[in-house]
Amino acid sequence: MNRETISPIQNKLLGITEYQQRFKLHNELHVGACEQIEAPTQISHLVLLCGNHQADNERQLITQLCERYGVAPPTPQDNHFSAMLGTFRMIWERHTEYSTYTFFHSAPFETPFTEPAIGHVPKEWLERLSGEVIAATHIAIESKERPQRSLKELSVLFASNTVIGSEVAAGSAIVWTDNQIHVDGFGRILIHDINLRSRQAGRLVQRLLEIESYRMLAMIPVPMMRNYIPQLAQFDERLATLTENNIKLECAGDEQQQLNELTQLAAEIERISAKTSLRFNASSMYYEIVKLRVSELRESRIQGLQMFQEFMEQRLSSAMDTCSLVNNKLETLSTRVQRVSSLLRTRVEISMEKQSRDLLRSMDRRAHLQLRLQEAVEGLSIVVLSYYLLGLISYGLKAVKASGIKFDTELVTGMAIPIVVAIVYLSVRRLRHSVHNE
Repeated sequence: MNRETISPIQNKLLGITEYQQRFKLHNELHVGACEQIEAPTQISHLVLLCGNHQADNERQLITQLCERYGVAPPTPQDNHFSAMLGTFRMIWERHTEYSTYTFFHSAPFETPFTEPAIGHVPKEWLERLSGEVIAATHIAIESKERPQRSLKELSVLFASNTVIGSEVAAGSAIVWTDNQIHVDGFGRILIHDINLRSRQAGRLVQRLLEIESYRMLAMIPVPMMRNYIPQLAQFDERLATLTENNIKLECAGDEQQQLNELTQLAAEIERISAKTSLRFNASSMYYEIVKLRVSELRESRIQGLQMFQEFMEQRLSSAMDTCSLVNNKLETLSTRVQRVSSLLRTRVEISMEKQSRDLLRSMDRRAHLQLRLQEAVEGLSIVVLSYYLLGLISYGLKAVKASGIKFDTELVTGMAIPIVVAIVYLSVRRLRHSVHNE
C-alpha cells in the first residue's frame, strides 16, 4: 500500500498514533540518493539560479517533457524527480535559490565532449528553462577497458589548458579537469574507471558535480565584496577624522554636527552590512561543503599534476578570504562607530548636565532675589497700611471731638501708632503663613 493513501485512522504503529511528518522526515534522508552509473557514461549538469516562485513553472516544463516520452510526471509537492526519458536519464532537484538538471547518456564514445549527454535533450525544451546558468559541466566516464589517456590526448581534450587531476576513491579512478569554461559554455571533467563499482561511481560523480556547483555559488558575492573594499577604506578615513575631531569640539553646535556625521556613517555601514550579510553567510556555507566534498574524494597525487585540494586552497580560499575581509571590516567599523558615538554622547550628556547645573544655580539666585524683594514689599505694605489706618483713626477722632467730647486727638493718634503697626504686622505675617501652608 502506498504510504500517501493511508488514512489518519490507519496511520498507527502497534496501535500508537504516528507523528504526522514521520515518513516525510524519514524520506528526506533518501532524496538525491546517488545514481548507479556504469562506464562508459556521459553526463551534463546545469545549475540555474532562480527563486522558489519558479518551482511550479519548472514542474510544468518537466511534466511536458515526461508527456513527450510517456513517463509519469512529478507531483506538485515534489522537489526531486528522476526518470528515464528515451535515450537519456534526467534528474531534477529544486533547492532554495537554485535548481539543478542532470542528464545521463550511457553508450560507448570515442571523444568524451564532442557529443555530450545534453545533446540528446530536446533543444526547444532546454531554451524554455527558467533561471540563469551559474554552473554547467560535462562529465565523461571512460571504461576501464580503454587505455589511460596520455598528457598529449588530455591537452587536446582540454584545449591546451592547464590540467589538474589525481587518483580518487582510494585509487579506483583517475579524474582530470582544467576548471575552465570552454567554447560551448560548459566545464569538462574526465573520469577514467580503474575499479569503480556502480554505486561508487555515482557517489564520485555527485561529489564532483557538487564541487563544481557549490564553488560557483560560493563565488557569487566576491565581485560585490571587492567593489566595497575602496568604499570601506573611505569609511575608515572618515571615522579616523571624526575620532580626531571628537576632542576638538568647542560648542553644542559642533557636537550636534559631529553626532549627525557619525549617525550617517553608521547608517551607510549598516546598509552595506545588510546587503552583504545574507550572501556572505550562504557563501560560507557553500565553501564549507566544497571543502568537505574535496576531502571525500580521497585523492592521491599523480606526478606532475596539481590536485583538486591544492587548486581549491590556492584559488577558492583566496576569494573566500576577500569576503571574510570585507565582512570583518564591516563588523570592525560598526563597533568603532559605536564606541566613538558613545564617547560623543557621554560628552554631550556631561555638557547638558553642566548646563542644567548652571540653570539651577541661576534659578536659585532669582528665587533668592524674589524672596528679598517680597520681604521688602511686605515691609513697605505694613507701613502703607499702618499709615492709612492711622489716617482713618485720626478722622474718626476728629469727628468725635466735633460732637462735643473734649480730648487731644493728636495725643490719641500718636498713642495708637504702635498698636496699629503691631496689628498690621501680625495680620500680614498670618496671611503669608496661610498662603505658604496652602
